Amino acid sequence: MYPNTKTDNSSKLRTMAETKVVTPAPREDHEIVVDRAKDFWTRNNRLIMMLGLGVILLGGGYLGYKKLVKEPNEVKASEAMFRAENYYRADSLNLALNGDGQAPGFLKVISQYGGTKAGNLAHFYAGSIYLQQGDAAKAAKHLGEFETDAAQVQARAYKLLGDAYAEQNKAGDALSAYKKAAHHFEQDEVNASEYLFLAAYYAQRVANNPKEASDLFRELKNKYPRSTRGAEADKFLAQLGVYSTEKK
Repeated sequence: MYPNTKTDNSSKLRTMAETKVVTPAPREDHEIVVDRAKDFWTRNNRLIMMLGLGVILLGGGYLGYKKLVKEPNEVKASEAMFRAENYYRADSLNLALNGDGQAPGFLKVISQYGGTKAGNLAHFYAGSIYLQQGDAAKAAKHLGEFETDAAQVQARAYKLLGDAYAEQNKAGDALSAYKKAAHHFEQDEVNASEYLFLAAYYAQRVANNPKEASDLFRELKNKYPRSTRGAEADKFLAQLGVYSTEKK
């Protein structure tokens, strides 16, 4: 007997029709992200762990340095400054600067504890002393290295730095320092007006810059009209040929 070809073909077609083709469901975005993260971790986990360990070691090292080195040095520096500051207040400038053989002076504090707050303040004291002793170059060096967030003290340091430059006939640097002093803490009317007057006077009499001088005297008059120096501004403006009826 021959096979029934027609019947067989119909059976195959029916079977194919009944067979469903399964198509993979589209993947969600978050699944793709997760798979990529897993792949990245698989390829780079060693490097990531090493970097993490490095961060931990650096953080621990910094904390160790802070607790074991930095903070103890701050205490030692403050203790070392105590005697020198007493000598400074007593006007014993050489002892304040160089020490008395037992307690260190400001220069020793700077060399031993230069990275501390006390070491930074020692620059201010040393600069002030050198200025009083007539060594303007050393005064400028130390005052230039001093920096503080205490605005009134920083303004004073700029003023002393201007004096040190003026002693060296560095007119441009001196005027710049005086202006910094005047503008650094303008809320301090007494000192700021004094520094601004000094800048204006220096520009007129020493730097020979009448334009700068007149601008500064005008600023003094406008900002601090009730101050002693503000009341004198018109007199100096008149010397420069500028009168109160004139506009800036």
